[in-house]
Amino acid sequence: ETLSFLPKLTQAELAKQVEYMIANRWSPCIEFAYPGSATILGGSATTVGQGEPMYYDNRYWTMYKLPMFGCTNAQDVIYEVENCKKDFPGTFIRVIGFDNIRQVQTVSFIISKP
Repeated sequence: ETLSFLPKLTQAELAKQVEYMIANRWSPCIEFAYPGSATILGGSATTVGQGEPMYYDNRYWTMYKLPMFGCTNAQDVIYEVENCKKDFPGTFIRVIGFDNIRQVQTVSFIISKP
């Protein structure tokens, strides 16, 4: 994941990342996963078929509530991240951004590790 090799983001740094997403009209969404299903530990990516996009295990995390469509305030996202930490302690938490025009995920970064 993007930024996962860096030290933990501060609240101000997280707010800047979310503000960037909002400025680009990407809808923030919060996902979480327990350590056993968050990453491939000791494994590797596997190919589905020749010429196919790479498939890798554990890429689907559980969405925390619904995507925050129409969000205009980074503090709302930070508030929900803190709620996610309380509701699901000991999990990885990431923030992702969706572009509603291109219908794709445009950004994803881990903001909390167990």
